[in-house]
Amino acid sequence: MKKNVIPFLIALILLVPACLSTSTKTETPSPATEIVIENTLTPQAATIGLTVCLGQEPNSLYPFGELNSAARSVLAAIYDGPIDNVGYEYQPVILTELPSLENGDAQIVATEIKVGDTVVDSSGQLTELLKGSRIHPAGCRSEDCAITYDGVSPLKMDQMIVTFRLRPDLTWSDGTPLTADDSVYAFELQREVKLNPFLVDRTQTYEAADEQTLQWFGMPGFIDPTYDLNFWLPAPKHLWSEFPAVQLPSVDIAAREPLSWGPYQIKEWLPGQSITLEKNPYYYRLRDGYPKLDSIQFRFIPDPDLALSELIAGRCDLLDPSINLENHIGLLQEMQTAGQAQMFVTTGMSMEWLGLGINPASYDNGYDISKDRQSFFADTYTRQAIAYCLDRQTVATSVLYGLTDVPAAYLPSNHPAYDSNLSAIPYDPEIGISLLEQAGWQDHDDDPSTPRLAINVRDVAYNTPLILKYQTTSTAQRRQVTAIFEDSLARCGIGLEVEFSSPNDLYAPGPGGDLFGRQFDLAQYALGVEGIEPPCQWFSSASIPTELNLWAGTNITGFNSKEYDLQCQTAQSSLHDDPAYLSAYRQTQILVAEQVPAIPLYSRLRVAAARPDLCGVDLDPTSELLWNLEAFEVGDTCQN
Repeated sequence: MKKNVIPFLIALILLVPACLSTSTKTETPSPATEIVIENTLTPQAATIGLTVCLGQEPNSLYPFGELNSAARSVLAAIYDGPIDNVGYEYQPVILTELPSLENGDAQIVATEIKVGDTVVDSSGQLTELLKGSRIHPAGCRSEDCAITYDGVSPLKMDQMIVTFRLRPDLTWSDGTPLTADDSVYAFELQREVKLNPFLVDRTQTYEAADEQTLQWFGMPGFIDPTYDLNFWLPAPKHLWSEFPAVQLPSVDIAAREPLSWGPYQIKEWLPGQSITLEKNPYYYRLRDGYPKLDSIQFRFIPDPDLALSELIAGRCDLLDPSINLENHIGLLQEMQTAGQAQMFVTTGMSMEWLGLGINPASYDNGYDISKDRQSFFADTYTRQAIAYCLDRQTVATSVLYGLTDVPAAYLPSNHPAYDSNLSAIPYDPEIGISLLEQAGWQDHDDDPSTPRLAINVRDVAYNTPLILKYQTTSTAQRRQVTAIFEDSLARCGIGLEVEFSSPNDLYAPGPGGDLFGRQFDLAQYALGVEGIEPPCQWFSSASIPTELNLWAGTNITGFNSKEYDLQCQTAQSSLHDDPAYLSAYRQTQILVAEQVPAIPLYSRLRVAAARPDLCGVDLDPTSELLWNLEAFEVGDTCQN
């Protein structure tokens, strides 16, 4: 199933209202509750099972629903693949290989098109081909060769045809063979309930050629760089087809006891307590000695303090990242040094941002300096100055224990498409002050700690103080980060009024919400994306929340750049081996770094912990913790 189409804004925002004046500093929060470390790990009886503790109970195991992180962890144990993301690369699991242009399982063919056909136009939108349509004819991938169709001339457009080949030894956990029809059935389910509409709508045909072979035909004009992922996660047609698609999310055989083709199958679900898995007797790798363990038990422990205590006591063998362990890294480091536990930390495609309210929603009908919020961020120098005045390195070093770095743009530095020539803006108050003065913000009293005044700032009323409202949630980590930023910004003459808000207020839908309603000065939030494709759409003009898109979109700062949009669209319509793919993505990173629509603060940490003698755990930046669960072992003789 394609996992990288729809970006999502990670709601990590919890609010305790607290407006602070610029003369009152935000207090650094006290350390997390102390947990006493025992001298030795409580002995555990010999076992060939594993207890995984999750931060929440799965909301469902219906694989095509809106799943929480705990559900995704459990599904990783009962499904295997179908395609794994490991180290920013895709790996086939239940497919014999990934299709490619090189191996011939992917093709781009010139297809004849006529008036009235559904195509993807030059802007990437689905449209009915009519006279005046702007399209890419066959062999054309850029705006330079796009044409305006005259409605009568013969026309051919590029169409992608991709073949997927299943392993021949796949079986559902009830003994029924898993076939290509199960994947086609899953596609039809999603089309019926309008799930994953981006890819479904751009699919002309998805069909089974035989029991192990599927073919995907894209709409003419749709050049998909992730065509090798356009395989739908199979669903057991022989069981589920008895029910209407709309009922499946509430039917036990789909939502609570789904069949497995992976290493384990559901044995028991005790609501509010645990889920127990047992070996799947039909797992295709059983003959190779996998899975190594006989059973898995999932327990639900939302309190990280309690989860760590259970790990120490031997009643949890593995703590999943869904348990928020970010505030306990110091303790876990001590436990690892003492040989009491293993700590696993990685970063991935989730990043913390400081959004700058460049274009509030009130500006959509024109900016009125006498009525609207002052246009603090219209000048690029001001936005760059704020970045220079943010002490992000201290945050990375002290709050995050040096386990993450300061990003330069919207991709982590270990991503294959990251522009290694970019450098993150460093903390340098002198440069920040110089930029503020160039923008017209002057120190009127020779006291750098007091807010500067607008003396000659574009679109800002004379004598307006540089005091900005800073909104985020009240988590311990964000309070620590806010305190550091409040101090470092003050050194440049930037005052803050800090407000810790509730998720309901900050993330309220519609024009009344602070973030999606684009009604903020500065807002700290997180953005994450499924899959590994660079999410340049985060800052495209199409992603600005407005009335036209029902106030949904990730570009909450209102950044609008035709050059950025063009580069992002070029990148997203180029294949991985096209020179334009990397070139355009790197150009979008340069534009984000130079024009500063928002400031990347740090890559968010994913933290897991395990008993010291658990082997095989590989916390990958782009996968679920249990992506290779079948290889986990427990015991003194196993090796990490």
